[in-house]
Amino acid sequence: MKNLGLVGLVILLTSGCASIPSSYDSCDSTVMSKVGTCIEKAEVVKIPTYQELADLPPAKVMPVVAVYGFLDKTGQRKRMDGVASFSTAVTQGAEAFLIDALKTAGKGKWFRVVERTNLDALVRERQIVRSAREDFANQEGNEDSPTGIQPLLFAGILLDGGIIGYDTNIESGGRGARTLGVGASVSYRRDVVTVSLRGISVLTGEILLNVQTTKTILSTGGGDDVFKFMDMDTQLVEVEDGVATNEGVSKATRSAIELAVLELIYQGHDRGFWVITDGHRHPHGQHGRNEGHLNGEKHDEE
Repeated sequence: MKNLGLVGLVILLTSGCASIPSSYDSCDSTVMSKVGTCIEKAEVVKIPTYQELADLPPAKVMPVVAVYGFLDKTGQRKRMDGVASFSTAVTQGAEAFLIDALKTAGKGKWFRVVERTNLDALVRERQIVRSAREDFANQEGNEDSPTGIQPLLFAGILLDGGIIGYDTNIESGGRGARTLGVGASVSYRRDVVTVSLRGISVLTGEILLNVQTTKTILSTGGGDDVFKFMDMDTQLVEVEDGVATNEGVSKATRSAIELAVLELIYQGHDRGFWVITDGHRHPHGQHGRNEGHLNGEKHDEE
């Protein structure tokens, strides 16, 4: 009986370990053979909203926009049980997601984005170029040689906003069952991140467009366990197996920002600031389409 119990334990452990995903599944076998360690391949992340932006038709006139920043306005810290954490709950580089979304729209043919997040470095580099041209002209003795450089492109619309909400554990639950020492359970938790994006006229300071979007962050977990007496005297077997999946907060934030840019484009078309070319279906209209967008009509606000 003891031998049978040991055999059953080995089978149980083997089957339990098989359900846990291996960290080597996504590794580069060529790199592993050379350096002897697991290195996952880098990849370009393309989520559904990314493809929607890329599939937009090119703009008839590309508006020039500037992004100075896209700040975390939640003030929340990453949760760590029993430990004070100074890490923020959401990304501090959301302006990179916003710029990437703007350049993705229409495969780069919707917005002309000017550099403003690192303007000091850009201005210093332009001063170096101007100084180098002046020195070159003096060395050649050609005072008529042009030493200036093309002026910076100014924006007509300033895009501003930020991450304005990160609500954790707004919904959680699970279920499980156990019989004769064998049990299984599943659980989930839902968080929500909210972003706000607005378009401001540089000439008048008027807020022309304003959108807010939310993205759900879903975390799931499941496991099973066995608690058995293999022998009435002393032998006790206890086995646990489980796995948890958490959606990345940064990926959810990026998805919310891309959706905000997409909605900003549709809103700007509805208010007559730009025109989406004919034949494009508006996903938020009635029956998944907007007749005004199909006909290229302008919608004036009353």
